Amino acid sequence: MTDSEQQAAGTNATTSGVFLPDDVCRRVFVIIPAFNEASRVSDVVGNVVQAYENVIVIDDGSRDETASAAAKAGATVLRHVINRGQGAALQTGIDYALRCGAEFVVTFDSDGQHRVEDIAALVHPIAQGDWEISLGSRFLGDVEDLPNSRRAVLKGGVLFTRLVSRVKITDAHNGLRAFSHKAASKIRITLDRMAHASELIDQIRDSQLPFGEVPVRIRYTDYSIEKGQSSLSAIRILFHYLLKRLTG
Repeated sequence: MTDSEQQAAGTNATTSGVFLPDDVCRRVFVIIPAFNEASRVSDVVGNVVQAYENVIVIDDGSRDETASAAAKAGATVLRHVINRGQGAALQTGIDYALRCGAEFVVTFDSDGQHRVEDIAALVHPIAQGDWEISLGSRFLGDVEDLPNSRRAVLKGGVLFTRLVSRVKITDAHNGLRAFSHKAASKIRITLDRMAHASELIDQIRDSQLPFGEVPVRIRYTDYSIEKGQSSLSAIRILFHYLLKRLTG
């Protein structure tokens, strides 16, 4: 494989024995978008802040106590007055982290699916200078209690990404990612809702920055499955993404 082909396809990293020094951890900003997650966000934030002091929760117009729960758990909370969608929340968090001087920006879900341990695995190759962007992959790592119907939707998303975006990755819609300051500065999410994941892949490709996939573990629960995207939602996401490509 040539250097250009390797950059386009990404490279895989191992999660075994990964350790980040304290000075690196202090330069990591973890971005957590949240909408009506008062019952879960406190535990999620509480686990993350034990290792990373810069945790930013974007309360995306929640109607419950998400903001106060996240703040009590130790997060800096930014609020959208109305619900704009996960894409918009992520961009708000990325912009804030960059203004605060973040060297590494990590995106992390608020529903308890992600493991704090995997953050180090994502940031490590960036800190080592191997690449600028890490994409978490449940299909290179491990996935707990993934329903067959959801697996089919996710695999369909991978195939779509390979055919349309021409990016050879194994997990197209994983919310666990890490960016260097340089890479995060190139991200400009314009699709407010879930179609942002495909838009992000396009922007990563167009940035021509080196990236890689990192095996991570995703935990599915009844709660996260209920909150997740249905097959009908996947069709809506596809429509919004294609409409954006057609209209520019």
